[in-house]
Amino acid sequence: MLLPFMLFFALFVLYPTGVNLYLSFTDYNLASSTWTGLRNFERLLRDPTFGRAYLNTGVYALVSVVFLTSLGLAVAVMLNRSTRAVKGLRVLFLYPYATSMTAVSMIWLMLLDPNHGFVNKALRSIGLSGWQWLFDVDLALGCLIFINIWKNLGYCMLIYLAGINSIPQELYEAATVDGAGELRRFFSITVPMIRPVAFFVLITTMVEGFKTFEQVQVMTRGDPMNATTTIVHQIYMYGFNDFKMGYASAMAVVLLLIVLVLTLVNLRINNASEAEVFGK
Repeated sequence: MLLPFMLFFALFVLYPTGVNLYLSFTDYNLASSTWTGLRNFERLLRDPTFGRAYLNTGVYALVSVVFLTSLGLAVAVMLNRSTRAVKGLRVLFLYPYATSMTAVSMIWLMLLDPNHGFVNKALRSIGLSGWQWLFDVDLALGCLIFINIWKNLGYCMLIYLAGINSIPQELYEAATVDGAGELRRFFSITVPMIRPVAFFVLITTMVEGFKTFEQVQVMTRGDPMNATTTIVHQIYMYGFNDFKMGYASAMAVVLLLIVLVLTLVNLRINNASEAEVFGK
């Protein structure tokens, strides 16, 4: 039963990963390939553009993860009702997530247009001058982060709702009989019981944050002055614009290692927390 998946995984994940690792030690440019050893990785250490991309990606992922994991839980708790109005609000939160990032980026690109966008028009209508949202070095990355949170909040809400609804109601009933208020039930029952769900949301949003590309490519192309460029965007630029596949592969290896290390650290912390809470 597992064989079809294992074949797919080996063909489309393990094999490309191995080829990418090999290419990271070469100067492959589609026409020729020469073994260069660690030269590509040494160049990465001196590349200021990659350093900026690394910083931007870290900030983008960190802020997105913090807000998505916390706001997603808050929204899930507020919408954990069975009324018709609440079900309608759930659909509204899920609608952006069901839309592709490319479409969302195009919509926000028009909304944030400094001259004709709705956002600046609304600000001018109340006497404000508006801002150069995606053309301002200090605002551009923040705009991308906000859009990412807005788009994926519904996904986090949905996962949290599934986790909350799987908690046995007897626990809440027993706590209510013992006199526990709503806030106490939330921190003593809900939070510990959905810890694995929260860890899943944390990992998935973190990986998505480090993989961000479509949003950058559609909305800013890494500008202004590389203020919004990310690691994956740099991989694309070097690989498919400059055809420096070896150097782009080295960037991909670094990205893989970063995500792997962060995932293992989070897994270790989660296991230690579970052992402390549940006495394992």
